[in-house]
Amino acid sequence: MPSPDWEDLGAFLQTDDFAVEASIESAEGASRSVSGIFDEPFLDAQLGEYSLDGSQPRFTARAADLAGVQRRDEVTIGGVLYVALGDPQEDGTGMALLPLVKQEAGGAAF
Repeated sequence: MPSPDWEDLGAFLQTDDFAVEASIESAEGASRSVSGIFDEPFLDAQLGEYSLDGSQPRFTARAADLAGVQRRDEVTIGGVLYVALGDPQEDGTGMALLPLVKQEAGGAAF
């Protein structure tokens, strides 16, 4: 879905405000920089007597800028390496959310 022509999405993604630059490297080796909003909310989930504490890092940017990003592509934000958990999830406004997982040193992310 195209973004509304009455709204400048770039105004939300100025790095001198609260947006950050992310470097995305595909499995084929192509890399690009994308401006977006990084968020890492805390997750506290319970299923019966089992509980999971952790975080859910995610990166929100223009859907057009995240086009072609696939699961397992590497995303570096602020010097920290993350791996895409799936394809970007478009929200219908021209923006998309990319779920991430932090890449642990010397180990697999998932």
